[in-house]
Formats: sequence, C-alpha cells, structure tokens
Amino acid sequence: MTGREEKKSNDLFFTCSLIDYIARKTKNKRADVVDALGKDTISRIYNLADVYHSDNIDQVSDDLIDTAGIKEGSFDNVAKAKYAVPSHWDIGKVYKRLILGISQEKQVPVVDALMEAYHSFVSEKIDDYNSSFYYDAPQNILLAFLEGTVEYRVT
Repeated sequence: MTGREEKKSNDLFFTCSLIDYIARKTKNKRADVVDALGKDTISRIYNLADVYHSDNIDQVSDDLIDTAGIKEGSFDNVAKAKYAVPSHWDIGKVYKRLILGISQEKQVPVVDALMEAYHSFVSEKIDDYNSSFYYDAPQNILLAFLEGTVEYRVT
C-alpha cells in the first residue's frame, strides 16, 4: 500500500472518475458510457489507471470517446442541477465505495461489480444532483443497492 489507500482502490477511483468525466463531456448516462466502452476497455483502464492518471484527462477522455465511438447525448445532469454540482472526482469516490462494497458483498471481481453498479437503479439516484442521495453514507448507498430500494429502516 502506498499512500492512504490500496493502489487498486485508487485505480478504481480514477476509473470511475473518468467514466463520470466522459459522461459529462458527452452528455450521456453513466451506464451508456460503460456500455460504449465495454468491459474489456474498462478492465484495461482499471489495470492501467496509474498510466492514464499521469496523462491529461481531456486527452485520455477524447481518445476513449473517439475509440469507443461515443456520440453526443442529451442527458445533462450538470445543467439540471439547482445546487452545487459535485466534481467528477467526488462522484468517482461515491462509485468507488459502492463498487468495492458490491465486490466484497457478492464476492465478484471489481470490474463485474462496476458493471452492476452502473446498470442499477442506484446509479440514477447518484446522478441526480438535486437529491441528497450521492452524499449519503457509503453504507446506506450500498444497502440501497443490495436491497433494491432507497427506503431506510430505523433500527
């Protein structure tokens, strides 16, 4: 371990942040970006995140957008936000925590957990910047994913 967290955890953070960056840049839903990139490309980004992270994120995202043929969409959650917009790094951290939780709970590889997270109803909740869901406690976001609902139980 170098720094405050495991290297692969940091690589996942960068991967998720890059997905969000591309989604914002192309005005697409995060699941659509994940689908366009595909599991193999996402695995490559995750495995080479330390290399990609040292490059300019605009260039990296442009290369991936071109290679994957990602077209301009119409989903613009940043423009729809009425309040302060979290950065792509902020949202990358939310997804990283969710994906690590899914991977651990379901005993699946990280990239498989990533695919599940971005294709779940929780992804739409995270990407609604007019709600407070994206900054909820990580365990609550994971619990919502695992239980299939955002309703909270009082214990």
